[in-house]
Amino acid sequence: MTTWKMAARAEKMNPSVLREILKVTDQPGIISLAGGLPSPKTFPITAFAAACAEVLANDGPASLQYAASEGYGPLRQAVADMLPWNVDPAQVLITTGSQQGLDLIAKVLIDPGSRVLVETPTYLGALQAFSPMEPTPVSVASDAEGVIVEDLVAKAKDSRFIYLLPNFQNPTGRTMTEARRAAVSAAAAAANLPIVEDNPYGELWFDEAPPLPLTARNPEGCIYLGSFSKVLAPGLRLGFLVAPKAIYPKLLQAKQAVDLHTPIFTQRMVMEVMKDGFLDRHVPTIRALYKRQRDAMAAALTREMKGLDVSFNAPIGGMFMWARLPEGIDTVALLPKAVARGVAFVPGAPFYADGKGDPRTLRLSFVTASVEEIDTAIAALAATLREQLAHNAAAQVQRELAAT
Repeated sequence: MTTWKMAARAEKMNPSVLREILKVTDQPGIISLAGGLPSPKTFPITAFAAACAEVLANDGPASLQYAASEGYGPLRQAVADMLPWNVDPAQVLITTGSQQGLDLIAKVLIDPGSRVLVETPTYLGALQAFSPMEPTPVSVASDAEGVIVEDLVAKAKDSRFIYLLPNFQNPTGRTMTEARRAAVSAAAAAANLPIVEDNPYGELWFDEAPPLPLTARNPEGCIYLGSFSKVLAPGLRLGFLVAPKAIYPKLLQAKQAVDLHTPIFTQRMVMEVMKDGFLDRHVPTIRALYKRQRDAMAAALTREMKGLDVSFNAPIGGMFMWARLPEGIDTVALLPKAVARGVAFVPGAPFYADGKGDPRTLRLSFVTASVEEIDTAIAALAATLREQLAHNAAAQVQRELAAT
């Protein structure tokens, strides 16, 4: 029998908690509030069909050939034009999903043992992308407005970068305020601490657009990540990064080593879809849908969790709510009991880089379930919680009797 010897970095790779949970949600009858999946109702299928035909008819051979690693020129220009600061398209690198951008950044910036600062909690996919490069992730204390500047300053020394999601953060749904952005940007610049700004949800605001990106305040000190997954469709696997010219060549070289280039047919098709201001017409329909579903989930949580000491946020955009259940509840242990009642969520603990996550927390996605499904799912979750609280209370009584 052949014995395969794994590289040390392979030991750092772990299965995605979210992907494992998604397997559970494939069971019949499960209402999933777990996956961070955009609603299929928002996918512009008719526009894609027309764009596919147009691309193949107009320049089929080029759309099926190898292409430049940097990306399709017109798409890079379109990305530069979309961003609210002066961006040279030569700084835009088209990636195979923004997750690839995180992987490229990890390969270029992280050595074994490098300190990497992250929010508390942070996006699990970023932790997974960084992990094979063997960093030392350091959690920066955070509140409802984002990372706390004083703790950032205290931990900035000898750190390679800080990874931030200022808009409708995954998993908490919080948005960094204008004042906090200004303070974070200034503190990072003073400490010579690069910022990796991830903004996959920034266009999904409900009532007003979020403040300017951190990168707009200090472009030479930031790498900016964006995605077409949330405004068009995730199956395209199309994202981008914008990097300072000093570091762009190394990121490009890392991409060339991974996949040569992002599929050119996909890039050309997306460019065809976006022409004539399509996103300006399409994205508001996504915002309206998600806002209705957010409102439905907030109303259901308020109604069903009454008296249960449950706190949650009502985000001003994005796809997620973050909830904290009563003392003594472990959401990892609660999940299979909730699934048995027909509802799935994501426990909050895996989103904490320091391994000290609050076991009472959980993430709820409100965008793929209908209003009726949200009502049913939250009622089931509340019933599961009540049952667990009753069980905990009974167990406590038994412990007290045994101690007497």
